[in-house]
Amino acid sequence: MKISKEIKTSIVVLGGIALFIYGFSFLKGNSIFQSTKTLYAVYKDVEGLVPGAKVNVNGLSVGKISQIDFLPNTTKILVTMDVRKDLDFSKKSIALLYETGLIGGKAIAIQPAFNPADIIESGDTLKSEIKPGLTELINRQIEPLQIKIESMLSSADSLFAGVSNVLDNDTQTNLKSTLENLSITTNNLNKASLAAVKILDQNQSQINAMFSNIKMTSENLKSITDSIEQAQISHTIRSFTKTVEGLNKIVASIESGQGTIGKLINDDTLYQNLSDASEELDQLLSDLKNHPKRYVHFSLFGKKEKPYTEEEK
Repeated sequence: MKISKEIKTSIVVLGGIALFIYGFSFLKGNSIFQSTKTLYAVYKDVEGLVPGAKVNVNGLSVGKISQIDFLPNTTKILVTMDVRKDLDFSKKSIALLYETGLIGGKAIAIQPAFNPADIIESGDTLKSEIKPGLTELINRQIEPLQIKIESMLSSADSLFAGVSNVLDNDTQTNLKSTLENLSITTNNLNKASLAAVKILDQNQSQINAMFSNIKMTSENLKSITDSIEQAQISHTIRSFTKTVEGLNKIVASIESGQGTIGKLINDDTLYQNLSDASEELDQLLSDLKNHPKRYVHFSLFGKKEKPYTEEEK
């Protein structure tokens, strides 16, 4: 039995169509021969989520989004997911809608909860949550900053308005004059700085010699200090201190009347006796001068000594 060319052509075309369908499903991550479970989740907003987006568990793809539509008689969004039939996590698992990247769109990650008595079945609805994306987090951080910037700009406008009211024509003229004077002063300072640099360059050798002299003087002072330190100044000072302490003790004993010197200084009797003796000595010398014969006798014939008679004053 011969097969006609038409039948052969039909078989080839049907095989190509079947191969195309299989390849297309394979590239989308689906398998024609693998059975799936249909699960649902309800969200308020699914911006960025499209049919065909992946459904994963801990980063492992376990299905895809098959349909996105409104929940009947509401504005909420019903998302239909086709997942592998062999998944055995609990109905209390959470379908988390998250952002895959800045330009990667969105996907759903199932956070599984395990309970052998409550395994998911096709047609079950999972709890839904939305994880804030990077763009939303940035917007949350930028919003307070934007409010502060607007407030700052408003304050700046008020400040500039106040400054404009304060800076009248005369004030602006004075300010301009002040700035011109400041510019002149700056130029003069630059000239002075250049002159100072020029003077330093011209007298570099003298400056170096001066610093050398200062260094030599410092070394000489150090050597003098070392010599003084080696001369045992501290020992001399301690000896001098002991001597002063001894003198202080002597002076204290003299002031208190102790010892011969203390009695001579503090006792008036010696002064009085010396005064009386001086007076009597003065009288003796006066009498000796006026009547020398009373004290010196010289006679060849042995005259008797005359008795002393006091002279009348």
